[in-house]
Amino acid sequence: MESQLDTETALAASTSPVATYEVRGGGGLRLHAREWGNPEGPELLFIHGWSQCDLCWTTQVGGELASRFRIVTFDLRGHGLSEQPQDPGNYTDDRLWADDVAAVIEQTGLEHPVVVAWSYGGFVVADYVRAYGDRALAGVNLVGGAIILKPPGFDHIGPGFLENAGDASASDLATNIGAIRRFLRACTVEELAQEEWTAAVCWNMVVPPAVRGALISREVDGTAAIAALSVPVLVSHGREDAIVSPSMAEHVLSTCASGVPSWYDDVGHMPFWEATERFDRELADFAERCS
Repeated sequence: MESQLDTETALAASTSPVATYEVRGGGGLRLHAREWGNPEGPELLFIHGWSQCDLCWTTQVGGELASRFRIVTFDLRGHGLSEQPQDPGNYTDDRLWADDVAAVIEQTGLEHPVVVAWSYGGFVVADYVRAYGDRALAGVNLVGGAIILKPPGFDHIGPGFLENAGDASASDLATNIGAIRRFLRACTVEELAQEEWTAAVCWNMVVPPAVRGALISREVDGTAAIAALSVPVLVSHGREDAIVSPSMAEHVLSTCASGVPSWYDDVGHMPFWEATERFDRELADFAERCS
């Protein structure tokens, strides 16, 4: 296991963004976005996963990447400090997700970012590319990225998600808490440090269970959108991922001509936490090549 930045130092750094934005996304929904790092550097746009928030990128915005890159993070609709409407229609319309990404790019002044999409972020990238194409992007890094969501079978989705997502979407609080704890345990091969674990539980619990349920009620197949990408694609995936199965990455690589793999042995669903040094180094090299 590679060493990580000291968590308390990284968390302190995460409280000092260069700028904070109130972005109006699809349908006018308010999205919370923040900018970090070197305003003159190549651009990175980070998209988090299901039930998370932009704090999951703490080690990236507080580390070496921030000295070299202009970084924008944002909370997906329904997550973190973004607006959280309860109507499922706010989460089941593909175009709303696409418009959110387009709005963040435009309203934060990004010109040609590499998009780093973790987990559910893969669906969001596919939604964006389907609607807008890839002309505004320099590249895509799928990190444990999912592009197929077909209930009730959920191909290429692992037991760590399938066994907990239902309870995490339930209205009973105790059931909810237990499911989120189990889900987070399944995200990594080795348990997170106590500070990391506590923070992750907190930002997961900020997301209303009805929002979690609406997100997984969608039926998405982003295969064609990802296969059509003309920009470079880096597929970063843990061999021990119990949330989005490694077979999802294999599917992406088999259909996306511009995709190249980066497999992480003995790593689960969070290579950016579990192997931070390697992840940041590979992302920096990839982004430099794209720019």
